[in-house]
Amino acid sequence: MKKTNLLPLATALFAACSQSLPTATDDAIRINQIGYYAKEAKTAVIEADAVADTYKLIDTQTTQTVWEGEASRVSTSPWSDKVHHIIDFSTVTQPGQYIIEAGPCHRTITIDAHPFHDLSIAALKAFYYQRSGEPIDATYAGQWARPAAHPDTCVMVHASAATKKRPEGTRLSSPGGWYDAGDYNKYIVNSAFTIGEILITYQFNTNYFKHLKLNIPESGNALPDILDEMLVNLKWMLTMQDEDGGVYHKLTTPNFEGFQMPAQCCQPRYVVYKSTAATLDFAATMALASRIYGEYDDQKAFARQALNAAVLAWKWAQRHPKAYYVQNELNEKYQPAIQTGEYGDGSLNDEFHWAATELYLTTHKNQYLYSATRYATKRYSRPTWGQVEGLAAMEWMVQTTYGFSPEAERLGNRYTTSVTAFCDSLLNTIPQSLYDAPYGNAPSDFGWGCLAEKGCGNGLSLLFAYRMTNERKYLEAAIKCADYLLGRNATGYCYVTGFGNKSPMYPHHRLSASDNIDAPIPGLLVGGPNPAQQDHAEGYISNHPDESYADVTASYASNEIAINWNAGLAAFIGWLDAELK
Repeated sequence: MKKTNLLPLATALFAACSQSLPTATDDAIRINQIGYYAKEAKTAVIEADAVADTYKLIDTQTTQTVWEGEASRVSTSPWSDKVHHIIDFSTVTQPGQYIIEAGPCHRTITIDAHPFHDLSIAALKAFYYQRSGEPIDATYAGQWARPAAHPDTCVMVHASAATKKRPEGTRLSSPGGWYDAGDYNKYIVNSAFTIGEILITYQFNTNYFKHLKLNIPESGNALPDILDEMLVNLKWMLTMQDEDGGVYHKLTTPNFEGFQMPAQCCQPRYVVYKSTAATLDFAATMALASRIYGEYDDQKAFARQALNAAVLAWKWAQRHPKAYYVQNELNEKYQPAIQTGEYGDGSLNDEFHWAATELYLTTHKNQYLYSATRYATKRYSRPTWGQVEGLAAMEWMVQTTYGFSPEAERLGNRYTTSVTAFCDSLLNTIPQSLYDAPYGNAPSDFGWGCLAEKGCGNGLSLLFAYRMTNERKYLEAAIKCADYLLGRNATGYCYVTGFGNKSPMYPHHRLSASDNIDAPIPGLLVGGPNPAQQDHAEGYISNHPDESYADVTASYASNEIAINWNAGLAAFIGWLDAELK
């Protein structure tokens, strides 16, 4: 991606504020930059530079004022002491374009019946751009086309993964799948979580997701596009299982590649260590996939293969319950040292619970029900790659809606009570929230990958609570989470590449940074504000928790992308679009 001079843009924004142009964009007015649902709540946050006694909403077509009023409440940031005026113009329900007038400043907004539909498609289409080992064709990718690279048909068994049958240096074929994040490696733990979150959400909204058109090479076949794209990574995951059932933790180079296109990379690639976490996450995902893909005649063979692989993996994990991936310890024993993403996990009860849950729901065998019950948690937590009990909880809630079994009903009811309690705690933060959202109101809301794991995680949890209780307060709060992600926040960024009028231009993403194209690949959610600033990159806006963000390529702590983060975006925004269509 070519570096762009942002000075003219900044100058234009300043002029827009001072001249009150009818199509102006002023950053002091924080809005959802994608659009507001016509029939739902609509608020904007006015920061100090634009604070006024009264505010107006003007129809751009008629130039008529359609709403005028005072701030509904005022909030003050405990970190920066900035004052925010929150205005509520929910009474305006006619789709169209409008201008918010706040003193000398103006900002254009959109009200639409289905404002998130294109974003929903883009969040899923982003996985296509991450494909490894195949050409990304201009027919589907436009200007972001690129040649095939990393075929991975001849990767080596790392010393940490060596067995008598597959000694160190054995050559294996493990093609396909997705690049994990801003780097070019492939990781089982994160892949399994990513697919799990999307397929579980698919189960709740099958009719919506199966009709989404992604414009990928498989479009038009017997499978929905979303399942075609997940299948690309599922097939790669199958190649990562050893003959004994254990699953390699990752396929990786010893060190991260430089910022260059994939075809320019030349480091050797290895399959590394067989871990319990990777094996259990693999078992869960394969059992879930078997259930979903088995409904399609041309995928029944794959469904059987996936279930057999899941059972084999479960047996291996029972024999090796504490094969933790601890990279520093492994590097002391084996060469070459591996310095890429660790995805280490020292607590595996949640992985046993998720794997047993999926195997039981697919096979109906009591041995798995016993294990799922044994490892079940009492409290709901947002699903993340390192805390997958949230995915299991969602599965039991899904099965409750199907009337699957008395056992499912008992666990499902337990989790429904737990998720609604969690969501009620989120609702309690809104009346005093800084940006009228159930996210972003405490320092703990910010950190590595926070926008997905906590922002989208809150939104997805609220949607589960809504589906299980039919209480609209949860749906309304979920929409507010989306508003925050899409621009009504402390930095004024819409945090998804290619969307909104202020979105990340320089994500920590080797594909986007090396392709000589001005715009980054679209539809990617960045990690978000991270006050730890582990990258020590220049360009951070502030040290305040909700402003600690830098739109620079060097900022892997706040501006990287990752497949699990896009899974959160795709699941959350897709479900919202399905719910409000």
